[in-house]
Amino acid sequence: MTNDITSVGGGSGPEAGVSALKGRTGAGAPAETRGKTTIADAVVAKIAGMAAREVPGIYSLGAGMARAFGAMRERVPGAGGGAVTRGVKVEVGERQAAVDLDVVVEYGVSIVDVAGDVRTGVISALERMTGLEVVEVNIAVDDVHLPDEEEEAQPDEGRVR
Repeated sequence: MTNDITSVGGGSGPEAGVSALKGRTGAGAPAETRGKTTIADAVVAKIAGMAAREVPGIYSLGAGMARAFGAMRERVPGAGGGAVTRGVKVEVGERQAAVDLDVVVEYGVSIVDVAGDVRTGVISALERMTGLEVVEVNIAVDDVHLPDEEEEAQPDEGRVR
């Protein structure tokens, strides 16, 4: 009897936001199905963020305010870590996941083609790495990065020479 179950810890318990993949147990069960594997929502968001960033034509992820706060947060020592998931929201169910992305595309690319490539990449990466079925990837294009728009560069020089 095979018992492949994916479940999400609910409410405010210690397992909230975590999906669990549980296999068949017992001496007769194959080794790969003995025990439980949990995948946190943050892991799903990181995978989706990395897959989206790998698509040519994507400049960055995150809406305007999220990018501004993220840029400030990255400059504060010890406060980083959220850059990969900036602009990524996920909902993880028992066997399925849904992803919402806020993206900025490069000027001159076909937004329709880039969005299709992002969907393909995110779905492929998530389904391959987590085993969850991705039911939708919603993409909001928040901005177009123009070639002459350069981020304000902070000098890399220290105060002391």
